[in-house]
Amino acid sequence: MRKNLLSVIIIALLVVNIVMTAFMMFTVIPANKKTIALVGDVAAAMNLELTDPSIMSASTVNVSIEDTVTYDIADEMTILLRKGEDGKDHYAVVSVTLYMDGTSDDYKKYGADVTNKESMIKDEINKAMGSLTIDECQAMTTDEVQDIVLKRIQSMYGSTFIYKVGFRSIMYS
Repeated sequence: MRKNLLSVIIIALLVVNIVMTAFMMFTVIPANKKTIALVGDVAAAMNLELTDPSIMSASTVNVSIEDTVTYDIADEMTILLRKGEDGKDHYAVVSVTLYMDGTSDDYKKYGADVTNKESMIKDEINKAMGSLTIDECQAMTTDEVQDIVLKRIQSMYGSTFIYKVGFRSIMYS
Protein backbone atom coordinates (compact mmCIF):
# COMPACT_ATOMS: atom_id res chain seq x y z
CA MET A 1 0.00 0.00 0.00
CA ARG A 2 2.84 2.39 0.79
CA LYS A 3 4.41 1.80 -2.62
CA ASN A 4 1.12 2.62 -4.34
CA LEU A 5 0.62 5.75 -2.22
CA LEU A 6 4.17 6.89 -3.01
CA SER A 7 3.57 6.26 -6.72
CA VAL A 8 0.34 8.27 -6.59
CA ILE A 9 2.12 11.21 -4.89
CA ILE A 10 4.91 11.13 -7.47
CA ILE A 11 2.40 11.07 -10.35
CA ALA A 12 0.43 13.95 -8.75
CA LEU A 13 3.63 16.02 -8.40
CA LEU A 14 4.54 15.20 -12.00
CA VAL A 15 1.13 16.44 -13.21
CA VAL A 16 1.45 19.62 -11.12
CA ASN A 17 4.92 20.18 -12.58
CA ILE A 18 3.62 19.78 -16.15
CA VAL A 19 0.71 22.16 -15.47
CA MET A 20 3.01 24.81 -13.98
CA THR A 21 5.47 24.46 -16.87
CA ALA A 22 2.64 24.92 -19.38
CA PHE A 23 1.41 27.95 -17.43
CA MET A 24 4.89 29.50 -17.55
CA MET A 25 5.20 28.78 -21.26
CA PHE A 26 2.02 30.66 -22.04
CA THR A 27 2.53 33.62 -19.67
CA VAL A 28 6.27 34.28 -19.38
CA ILE A 29 7.57 33.62 -22.89
CA PRO A 30 5.30 36.13 -24.73
CA ALA A 31 6.31 38.78 -22.18
CA ASN A 32 9.96 37.79 -22.68
CA LYS A 33 9.57 38.16 -26.46
CA LYS A 34 8.21 41.67 -25.95
CA THR A 35 11.17 42.50 -23.70
CA ILE A 36 13.62 41.15 -26.27
CA ALA A 37 11.94 43.22 -29.00
CA LEU A 38 12.10 46.33 -26.80
CA VAL A 39 15.80 45.79 -26.06
CA GLY A 40 16.43 45.31 -29.80
CA ASP A 41 14.61 48.57 -30.61
CA VAL A 42 16.56 50.48 -27.95
CA ALA A 43 19.85 49.05 -29.24
CA ALA A 44 18.95 50.03 -32.79
CA ALA A 45 18.08 53.56 -31.68
CA MET A 46 21.34 53.90 -29.76
CA ASN A 47 23.31 52.64 -32.75
CA LEU A 48 21.73 55.34 -34.91
CA GLU A 49 22.71 58.01 -32.41
CA LEU A 50 26.28 56.74 -32.07
CA THR A 51 26.91 56.65 -35.82
CA ASP A 52 28.58 59.83 -37.04
CA PRO A 53 27.79 60.32 -40.72
CA SER A 54 30.65 62.81 -41.10
CA ILE A 55 33.20 60.05 -40.57
CA MET A 56 34.00 58.45 -43.88
CA SER A 57 35.57 55.08 -43.31
CA ALA A 58 36.45 52.31 -45.71
CA SER A 59 33.37 50.40 -44.64
CA THR A 60 31.00 53.23 -45.66
CA VAL A 61 32.54 54.03 -49.06
CA ASN A 62 31.97 51.80 -52.06
CA VAL A 63 34.64 52.39 -54.69
CA SER A 64 35.29 49.65 -57.20
CA ILE A 65 38.78 48.24 -57.48
CA GLU A 66 39.07 49.58 -61.04
CA ASP A 67 38.42 53.12 -59.81
CA THR A 68 40.82 52.83 -56.86
CA VAL A 69 44.19 54.53 -57.16
CA THR A 70 46.74 53.73 -54.46
CA TYR A 71 49.67 55.78 -53.31
CA ASP A 72 52.33 54.22 -51.09
CA ILE A 73 54.27 56.55 -48.85
CA ALA A 74 57.68 55.08 -49.53
CA ASP A 75 59.34 55.76 -46.20
CA GLU A 76 58.52 53.80 -43.10
CA MET A 77 57.42 56.37 -40.52
CA THR A 78 58.55 56.31 -36.88
CA ILE A 79 56.06 58.29 -34.81
CA LEU A 80 56.54 59.35 -31.20
CA LEU A 81 53.32 58.56 -29.34
CA ARG A 82 51.95 60.71 -26.54
CA LYS A 83 53.27 59.73 -23.11
CA GLY A 84 50.98 57.44 -21.21
CA GLU A 85 50.60 56.72 -17.53
CA ASP A 86 53.99 55.02 -17.38
CA GLY A 87 55.73 58.25 -18.45
CA LYS A 88 57.96 56.46 -20.96
CA ASP A 89 58.47 57.28 -24.62
CA HIS A 90 56.74 54.88 -26.99
CA TYR A 91 56.86 54.75 -30.77
CA ALA A 92 54.76 53.48 -33.64
CA VAL A 93 56.48 52.37 -36.82
CA VAL A 94 54.08 52.39 -39.78
CA SER A 95 54.10 52.03 -43.53
CA VAL A 96 51.12 53.86 -45.01
CA THR A 97 49.12 53.46 -48.23
CA LEU A 98 46.46 55.93 -49.35
CA TYR A 99 43.44 54.69 -51.30
CA MET A 100 41.92 57.29 -53.60
CA ASP A 101 38.75 57.39 -55.71
CA GLY A 102 40.00 57.88 -59.27
CA THR A 103 36.54 58.98 -60.50
CA SER A 104 36.24 61.82 -58.00
CA ASP A 105 36.48 65.39 -59.25
CA ASP A 106 38.74 66.16 -56.29
CA TYR A 107 41.07 63.36 -57.36
CA LYS A 108 41.45 65.09 -60.74
CA LYS A 109 42.16 68.28 -58.83
CA TYR A 110 44.51 66.96 -56.09
CA GLY A 111 45.42 63.38 -57.07
CA ALA A 112 48.44 64.11 -59.24
CA ASP A 113 49.71 66.47 -56.57
CA VAL A 114 49.81 63.86 -53.78
CA THR A 115 53.53 63.26 -54.25
CA ASN A 116 54.20 66.98 -53.81
CA LYS A 117 52.08 67.03 -50.65
CA GLU A 118 53.64 63.91 -49.14
CA SER A 119 55.40 65.83 -46.38
CA MET A 120 52.11 67.51 -45.41
CA ILE A 121 50.38 64.12 -45.37
CA LYS A 122 53.16 62.67 -43.21
CA ASP A 123 52.76 65.60 -40.84
CA GLU A 124 49.02 64.88 -40.52
CA ILE A 125 49.74 61.19 -39.88
CA ASN A 126 52.28 62.20 -37.21
CA LYS A 127 49.77 64.54 -35.55
CA ALA A 128 46.95 61.98 -35.67
CA MET A 129 48.93 59.07 -34.28
CA GLY A 130 51.08 61.24 -32.01
CA SER A 131 47.96 62.32 -30.13
CA LEU A 132 47.41 58.72 -29.00
CA THR A 133 49.14 56.84 -26.19
CA ILE A 134 50.44 53.32 -26.68
CA ASP A 135 47.65 52.02 -24.46
CA GLU A 136 45.02 53.71 -26.64
CA CYS A 137 46.64 52.35 -29.82
CA GLN A 138 46.74 48.83 -28.47
CA ALA A 139 43.17 49.06 -27.17
CA MET A 140 41.89 50.15 -30.60
CA THR A 141 41.67 48.01 -33.68
CA THR A 142 43.90 48.86 -36.62
CA ASP A 143 40.79 50.04 -38.50
CA GLU A 144 40.01 52.56 -35.76
CA VAL A 145 43.53 53.99 -35.87
CA GLN A 146 43.32 54.14 -39.68
CA ASP A 147 40.00 56.01 -39.45
CA ILE A 148 41.56 58.60 -37.12
CA VAL A 149 44.40 59.16 -39.62
CA LEU A 150 41.94 59.19 -42.54
CA LYS A 151 39.72 61.81 -40.91
CA ARG A 152 42.77 64.03 -40.35
CA ILE A 153 43.94 63.72 -43.99
CA GLN A 154 40.43 64.31 -45.32
CA SER A 155 40.13 67.49 -43.25
CA MET A 156 43.51 68.65 -44.59
CA TYR A 157 42.24 68.33 -48.18
CA GLY A 158 38.67 69.29 -47.34
CA SER A 159 37.63 66.34 -49.47
CA THR A 160 36.90 62.64 -49.28
CA PHE A 161 38.66 61.57 -52.49
CA ILE A 162 41.10 59.74 -50.21
CA TYR A 163 38.61 57.24 -48.87
CA LYS A 164 40.84 54.83 -46.98
CA VAL A 165 44.19 54.71 -45.21
CA GLY A 166 45.92 51.36 -45.04
CA PHE A 167 48.87 50.27 -42.95
CA ARG A 168 51.14 47.89 -44.84
CA SER A 169 52.83 47.28 -41.52
CA ILE A 170 52.44 48.66 -38.03
CA MET A 171 54.47 48.02 -34.92
CA TYR A 172 54.34 49.59 -31.47
CA SER A 173 57.26 49.75 -29.04
